[in-house]
Amino acid sequence: MSLKMDDPDVYQAIQSEVIREKYTLNMIASENYASPAVIEAQANVLTNKYAEGYPGRRYYGGCEYADIVEELAIDRAKKLFGAEYVNVQPHSGSQANMAVYFSFLKPGDTILGMDLSHGGHLSHGSRVSFSGSFFDSVAYGLEQGSQIIDFTQVSDLAKKHRPKIIIAGASAYPRTIDFEKFQDIASSVDAYLMADIAHIAGLVAADLHPSPVGVADFITSTTHKTLRGPRGGLVLAKEQYGAKLDKGVFPGIQGGPLMQIIAGKAVAFAEALKPEFRAYQQQVINNARALAEGLTASGFELVTGGTDNHLLLIDLTSRGISGAEAEIALGRAGIVVNKNVIPFDKKGPKVTSGLRLGSPALTTRGMKEKEMKVIADLVGKVLEKPSDEKNIEKVKGIVLELCRTFPIYEHLEQKEGWQPHIVVS
Repeated sequence: MSLKMDDPDVYQAIQSEVIREKYTLNMIASENYASPAVIEAQANVLTNKYAEGYPGRRYYGGCEYADIVEELAIDRAKKLFGAEYVNVQPHSGSQANMAVYFSFLKPGDTILGMDLSHGGHLSHGSRVSFSGSFFDSVAYGLEQGSQIIDFTQVSDLAKKHRPKIIIAGASAYPRTIDFEKFQDIASSVDAYLMADIAHIAGLVAADLHPSPVGVADFITSTTHKTLRGPRGGLVLAKEQYGAKLDKGVFPGIQGGPLMQIIAGKAVAFAEALKPEFRAYQQQVINNARALAEGLTASGFELVTGGTDNHLLLIDLTSRGISGAEAEIALGRAGIVVNKNVIPFDKKGPKVTSGLRLGSPALTTRGMKEKEMKVIADLVGKVLEKPSDEKNIEKVKGIVLELCRTFPIYEHLEQKEGWQPHIVVS
């Protein structure tokens, strides 16, 4: 029996997604392509196993092999990040954040995180998120001119509101985060520091961005994005907080862990421990910078003027086009991006004045600086004439050629000997 025979509708949707990924340029900064081994590790009989609790301390029998998988994931993550404590069970980055909050805060306690409109994340205190519903959230932002984190404001807000936790991290911030400065401020008001490295985890693991390990009390992350693993969450911390965090994750906010996803995490951590992973992350940074240079040369304004990491933000204010309109136009040309608010944006989050672009997925395809310059030029061509369908079709042709030159699944098959069920001829 097979998925194709048992459920052709789901099978066809997966086939269509394969084709979409193969023949479009994915520039969404929070996405990437997991390796064949990571994908295989998530499609197995571990999906059948309930493993509530932790290795050696389960509430169900028959967990001896689930224990092996989880212990491998924990040990590899500890080695990768140099962490004393690791919990690999959170289903997502938001749940990793929730686990920290619910372990060390009470409803109504104050948290201080980056404003969503300045590059923060929903789970850092946004009113539409659980983080802003259960807790009294205060937001810091960026300096008006430089558009970098306003540490004077962070300090002033910390002294005024005395938060229990300060959150250092972002989902749309293109510059290096100074975790030491955040810790100094947190210490001055007797607050915990939580570093959310969901976007930059791969760069941190490769020692290409300052690590918050040993600086922050808690570190949370996703396991995909730059880390290039399965979609999931992760908590790192000082050993002294381990027991409380374990209880915070289970039974605090989750039941049984997804053992097949934890298997994928274990594989991804092993891949990230290889020397070539650091070379990949360096190329991610090089490509982001080349993309920024190309866009600047095409006359685009970038938030902060450039990037230190894997992403950048285009300010479209002077172009007379919204982020939503730009996203749609580029999508028609096969360039997949997401609209994004920019600091001090006058448009709402459904329209926005900006675009967020990232280099991880393009780098995974094998593209380098030369291709980034070409892609920057293509973005410029589309947004110069966003309603010109002939122009868009011309750009789409170049996009298809790039995709064929730098294939995803075919390339991985040749390199890894992978035979996925979802290959499309």
